[in-house]
Formats: sequence, C-alpha cells, structure tokens
Amino acid sequence: MASGIGAQSRISKRLILSYIIDWITIIAIAAVGAAFSVIAPNKRPFDVTDANISFPYVKKEKVSTGLLIAIGLAIPAVITFLVCVVLIPGPRERKPLWSSAFQRKLWEWNVAWMGLGVSLAVAFLVTDGTKNLVGKPRPDLLARCDPDLSRILNSTVGGIGDQVNEGINLVSWTICRNPGSILDDGFRSFPSGHSSCMVFIPDIMFSLTDLHAVTVSFAGLTYLTLFLCAKLAISIPFLRYDNTSHRTYAPGQNTSIDSPNNQAATNQRDQAAAPPTYLIIVALIPMSLAIYVSSTRYSDFMHHGFDIISGAILGIASAWLGFRWYHLPITRGAGWAWAPRGPDRAFGRGIGLPTYTSNDETSRRDANDLESGPIIGEGAVGEGIIRPYKNSEGSEGIELTDTRYAEPARASESSRRSLG
Repeated sequence: MASGIGAQSRISKRLILSYIIDWITIIAIAAVGAAFSVIAPNKRPFDVTDANISFPYVKKEKVSTGLLIAIGLAIPAVITFLVCVVLIPGPRERKPLWSSAFQRKLWEWNVAWMGLGVSLAVAFLVTDGTKNLVGKPRPDLLARCDPDLSRILNSTVGGIGDQVNEGINLVSWTICRNPGSILDDGFRSFPSGHSSCMVFIPDIMFSLTDLHAVTVSFAGLTYLTLFLCAKLAISIPFLRYDNTSHRTYAPGQNTSIDSPNNQAATNQRDQAAAPPTYLIIVALIPMSLAIYVSSTRYSDFMHHGFDIISGAILGIASAWLGFRWYHLPITRGAGWAWAPRGPDRAFGRGIGLPTYTSNDETSRRDANDLESGPIIGEGAVGEGIIRPYKNSEGSEGIELTDTRYAEPARASESSRRSLG
C-alpha cells in the first residue's frame, strides 16, 4: 500500500485516527440535515383556487421510506463491499501476500463507503436546509391543509381578490384546519423529498420528515454507477493527447492505411477499444432505478416537475463529489481509489507541500509546462527542448517540442508562446 496503511504502529494509529475523524464528520453532516428535518419550515402563502396544489393526498406511497433506504443506501453499500472483496487487488497485480491483499481490500472498501457517505450526507444536508428555507407548497397542499374558507379574509396576506372579480387571494397557513407535521411537510416540495421516516431511540422519537426520495436515490445510485464504471472499466474509449494528432496532409499526399503518413492515425486507433456492450447494462440499472423512484414522486402528487429535476441534479452533483473525493477519474485511474494521506499530513497539508501523500515524487512538473520549463531525465513525464521561433507573420516567441511525439523540426502550435 501507499503511505500510512501497514506502516509502523505509531504512524498507523495517527492515520487511522484521522480517518475515524473523517467518518465522524460525515455522520455529523448527516445529523445536521436530520436536525433541519424536525424544524418547522417557512410556509409560503398560497391561493386556495390554485389547481397546481389541489391534488389528492396519497397516504400509501409507491416507494416507502424503508424501500428508499434500501435502494439509496443499503444496495450501494452491499454492492461496493462485494466488489472490493472480490475484484481487489486486480488481475494485473502480482500475487501479493495475504496481509498486503487484505490491506488493499480494506482500504478500497473504506473509501468506497466513505465516498457513499459523503454523497448521501451532503445531499441530505443541502436538501433539508433548502426545503426549510424555501417553504414551497406541495401539489397536495390543499388536501393536507383542509382550508376553512370562513377565515379567508383574516388569513389573506396578498393578492387583489378584493379589487377585481376572480382575483387572486394569497392566504397564509393559518387558514388550515389541520396544523401539525402533515401540514409542515406540505411546505417541503423543493427540492424533491420523501415522506416522514420515524426513527426510534429509547424513550425519544424523532420525526425525520422528507427522506428525499429523488435526491437520496440519485445520490446513492449515481455514486454506485460511477463506482462500477471505475472498477469494471466501463467508459467511452478516448485518445491520449498526442502532438501528432494535429498533423495535416497536403492535397494529393498518400494517406492510405499502409502509408507512413497515416501511421499516427493507426497508432491512435490502437490506443483503446470499446468495452463489452453488456457492461452498459451494469451502468444503466442503478440510474434506471433512480429514475423510477423519481417518477413515483410525481405520480404520488408529492412534487412538481421542477422539484424532481432539481433534486436529481443535486443528487448527481453530490454523488460526483463523493466519488471524486476518494477515487481517481474513471478514464485514467484504472479503477483505483486515491492513496491514503501521508501519516505526517493526516490532519492537514500546510503551505508548500504539493499533495496530502508523503510521496512528493508524484507531483513532478509536466514536460509541457512552459512556466516551469521542460523536464529532462530519468523519471520525467517527458523530454523536451525549448527554442525561439519566428513565424511568417513576423510574430516571435518560444516553443516547446516534446521529443516523444513531435518531429524535431516542428512543434505544435499549442506549445508556442508569444513573446509579445
């Protein structure tokens, strides 16, 4: 393993403690979201003749709270655990010692669950806080409210209904006959959420209103999709950057497959291949399930369409954050998570240190970085030379030629920098 895991006892304890604190932070973020859910939300004024909030109140929803927890949390947790146990350390790795393989599995499992935790906790916090701040009525608000029309004048807070025929009267929640948690939940439409979830602690009962079907399902299942795409190498084929990819050919130049002029394109063609098509199904199943859960929020009259789209975007963004916080990019990371923090940087990096790992050799400058200059020598990203140039238009500057790809007599325009 990289730094930290399997190191000497004192350093390992420091590193382990830092990740325990990370777990406590994730749980604390979710707890703050839970606290928001038991606070009464703002209640936006509404019109008792508004058809958009006149739908019936559905007591038995298609996706219950228990099912939502299973879909958004339990299923991603179980699948990520099984993948780490079965597929780690990978077929290309040399047969490691049992202890080394166990450490690698344990690390990948830990960060898989930490990424899932970050995804769900952030989604939970932001969604609950936004719901309480906005106080948008649900489509079934009037059914929850059961307004007392005899109090309409005393409850009016806006509109011009008293000035013109068929005008709008905006009334406050005080017109409702059914105050309480059901009414409070009726003002939590944006962004999309779920029904009440009762969590029992000895002698204490907390009503966690709105367990966020759309946001939770998209956060958990999008994270699962990203995780599976990384571990199973499900990605669209791509080309690594190559200066020769910008080569152009003069009219009449031989560009047949056997021509030396077409060798660059042939090399590019051999860089990647499409994954087996059946793997697309693996990526689509979690997202399809998230879409189904979202659709039930519309058919159960719990959310407006804009609320559902907003909840989905929030869930996807939270999933991306949780995944990239702990994992390398899908197309370039070979399915691995980032290494553990260095023991000496377990609680912070400080100024002047390029990364949180103890191996600063991974932070060498790229050979194409004109600000730092070329890197030449063993272990460098690439070898290159810098020289001045003057083009036909009279413009002067400097250019860097990466000798791995470019012909010695020329360099790509993207590597040039004008002196003016």
